[in-house]
Amino acid sequence: MTEDVKRRTVLATGAAAAIVTPVAACGGGTKSSGSASSAESGGSSSGAGHSTESASGIKTAATGAELGRTSDIPEGGGKIFKDQKVVVTQPTKGHFKAFSAICTHLGCTVNTVANGTIDCPCHGSKFHIADGSVAHGPATKPLPAKSIKVEKKSIRLT
Repeated sequence: MTEDVKRRTVLATGAAAAIVTPVAACGGGTKSSGSASSAESGGSSSGAGHSTESASGIKTAATGAELGRTSDIPEGGGKIFKDQKVVVTQPTKGHFKAFSAICTHLGCTVNTVANGTIDCPCHGSKFHIADGSVAHGPATKPLPAKSIKVEKKSIRLT
């Protein structure tokens, strides 16, 4: 089969599904079979199981929930908390930032933090770990910042 035929089949199937049931764009709510190192994969720490659901149906971590420990976040890198749809980075030693893990292009969940960027597997968008701004498109908007509080060695959403 050629790439065009495969693409048409996927598009036609997707259009039919959209008529019957609204579908989250670009992998929202599905699990990827891609591999990631432990520093990039979304684990959860105590208290992180609490979540809320937005109007779009995307579950996010509840305010005050512990995301993880400061030792979980490598300097110059970050960690994606898949269940909470949050990525926490440490651009420089002791400075932690948090962003939505939902790509602003089409709503995929980012899956890697490497070489100073937060990367989306769907279409190649990359975002800077320091401020969530776009490093490489097709995304044109930055990842929305999330408010966190670092107390002792615990990182919590606020």
